[in-house]
Amino acid sequence: MPIIPVDIAGRPYEVRVGAGLIARLAEEAGARLRKPVVPIITDVNVHKAWGAAVDASLATAGKSAAWHILPAGESTKSWANLVAVVDGLLALEVERGDHIIALGGGVIGDLTGFAASMLKRGCHFIQVPTSLLAQVDSSVGGKTAINTPAGKNLVGAFHQPSLVLADLDALDTLPRRELAAGYAEVVKYGLINDPEFFAWCEANGEAMLSGDRAAREYAVAYSVAAKARIVAQDEFETTGLRALLNLGHTFGHALEAETGFSDRLLHGEAVALGCVLAARFSARRGLMGADEAARVAAHIAAVGLPADVRSLGLNVSGAQLAAHMLHDKKVDAGRLAFLLMRGIGGTFLTKDVTLEEVSAFLTEELEG
Repeated sequence: MPIIPVDIAGRPYEVRVGAGLIARLAEEAGARLRKPVVPIITDVNVHKAWGAAVDASLATAGKSAAWHILPAGESTKSWANLVAVVDGLLALEVERGDHIIALGGGVIGDLTGFAASMLKRGCHFIQVPTSLLAQVDSSVGGKTAINTPAGKNLVGAFHQPSLVLADLDALDTLPRRELAAGYAEVVKYGLINDPEFFAWCEANGEAMLSGDRAAREYAVAYSVAAKARIVAQDEFETTGLRALLNLGHTFGHALEAETGFSDRLLHGEAVALGCVLAARFSARRGLMGADEAARVAAHIAAVGLPADVRSLGLNVSGAQLAAHMLHDKKVDAGRLAFLLMRGIGGTFLTKDVTLEEVSAFLTEELEG
């Protein structure tokens, strides 16, 4: 079982990647579960798939779960659900030394982590990510948040988990669309700084999505290790290094906002299309060849992810779409911060992009 250390100063933790981790939850968590009743936040779909296995595991250790079961979907990351979770944890008399378990995808992990960061000024929590996207990205690194009408993840905190258990068995329960959405965050690591890994994705991505266990373990472990290296050097995104992990997200979050943060466009689908747009915008600026940008789009399309903004059928102008970017967390003194590419594996952060330039580019993309 791959075990990847996340070497955050003073608060290191492990990410364990393997099969059967949910069924061994009590054993894997060990002494972190110090009370007979364990608070677990999840959603209705994950509870249906894994609730019995968790209950059985806890029972072997003489413990039981206090379940807080939320609706599934991006809209769950709301003020109302955050308040309900915090109130529920307070009713359980959770102490600062206790561990709350986040069992689910990125929505549950983000919401639970944010609740843990607030509760009694900071409680421990364990991430048990059940989606591919959460296993390779959102469960690692300590970013927690909820959405607001103004935009995605605009209210949150940095709060690292104590342990991450990425159970590969959970991926077997996911529909193809959700797996593909998570795969966008896998490909992203190759685009950031590893063209050889991008080539691996081109050769193995379809097999991984189709159930190849060895390919899944490699992709998850590689992605976690890649993110862990960056997070260890720039935990709070102060040097610009961690910002590289947001490749595709500026375009992607604008598309999510335009589609109402709904199932019309999943987060990973938005990131995938955002990576394509970042590559095409980079090519438009002469930073990378059009052939390389086309290669990015071809692989994204080959695994069934959106690679053309026109496919979304948006009734919007380039200027309206670009305006969503003013709510991006990377905006600094009103200036856009953009992640562009000097070729595959050559991602960098720049602040010399104007809203007008992006608007013109998006108009071209929308009109074809």
